[in-house]
Amino acid sequence: MTGVLIVEDEILVALDLEDIIQGAGHEIVGVISDRNGIDTLGCAPAVALVDLNLRDGPTGPEIARRLSERFGTTIIFVTANPDQIERPPLTALGYIQKPFRSADVVAALGIATGSIAPANPSGLHALH
Repeated sequence: MTGVLIVEDEILVALDLEDIIQGAGHEIVGVISDRNGIDTLGCAPAVALVDLNLRDGPTGPEIARRLSERFGTTIIFVTANPDQIERPPLTALGYIQKPFRSADVVAALGIATGSIAPANPSGLHALH
């Protein structure tokens, strides 16, 4: 079971992601909605699903970099604005564009955790 962090300020989107992640057999280690939330993490997430524009502004990329540097977390951006992704961390796998399909999230998590072979599903777009 892999620990997944959700970085999302829209509660309905966060709840949808929680259902998808748990349905795929992964554990939710937290849901944060701004950059201060990273300081409340009780454990290191293996994977983080990160929106770009949060309650405190466009801080998603900063949060992603901090997670990558601090924990080595694999980052999957989940955003309606992929053109705003600048300087993604080295651990960034790619992005899923909103609105997303459940199957795309599940496939991206499978690639991030190594449970399925690394191939880009239609909804996961590479950054590097």
